[in-house]
Amino acid sequence: MRWINTRPSRGAQLTLMLLPFVLLVAAYAAGSAARLAENANDKLLPGLTGFADAINRLAFLPDARTGDYLLWSDTAASLIRLFAGLGISTVTALLIGMAIGMLPYLRSLLAPFVAVISMVPPLALLPILFIVMGLGEASKIALIVIGVAPTMIRDLALKALELPREQIVKAETLGGSSWQIALRVVLPQILPRLVTCVRLQLGPAWLFLIAAEAISSDSGLGYRIFLVRRYLSMDVIFPYVVWITLLAVLTNFVLDRIRVAVFPWSDLEKQG
Repeated sequence: MRWINTRPSRGAQLTLMLLPFVLLVAAYAAGSAARLAENANDKLLPGLTGFADAINRLAFLPDARTGDYLLWSDTAASLIRLFAGLGISTVTALLIGMAIGMLPYLRSLLAPFVAVISMVPPLALLPILFIVMGLGEASKIALIVIGVAPTMIRDLALKALELPREQIVKAETLGGSSWQIALRVVLPQILPRLVTCVRLQLGPAWLFLIAAEAISSDSGLGYRIFLVRRYLSMDVIFPYVVWITLLAVLTNFVLDRIRVAVFPWSDLEKQG
């Protein structure tokens, strides 16, 4: 039997899914134990007990200076910025992407411009944003929008262009106006792709957010990571990185469940 035709059972799938994570934790534990055996005060690879102490201090004990529970206050600050940036990007991408995909004149006007803008490195614009918009929340949210919206616009425009021309012709034959065609033919078919676009941009959005928080902020997950790096506080940095990853994975999962629940016909992962 060819390997290409074999499929793992559910138990084997679960085992294979967990195996890389188990191996990663085991490798870290072995490396940490080896370094701590040579130097009990080593900060590069702290032990798991060090992680537990740091998490307890950050998540369940109020900060002596501010009285805040730092992990939760940092999480709230970052998520507000992240979801604000993604929300603005989603609305912008939906409106402009549909317009480019449907209207030839707007496609000629905006498609090349959006394509060029999508190639600009967003992090290179960060100093400009800080100069123009200041060091407050607006510049951080703007960086996320600039970083992810152009790519989402291009993706949705391509999705709109991929719709069978016969659907548009039939709608026109039935007397549908451009507005009606947009709302009743194009929009329902690109909304599932919009959710997928947001999922695909979660990683870049987090990258831009952490970069902005690291340079200029007084709260947030990125701010905390770069604040404690000067003390080599790996017992704080590693849990924060894992926490950011878990937040991104959870957001991705929730968005995918929403897509499947609202648009069950779009469950492309089960095809083939």
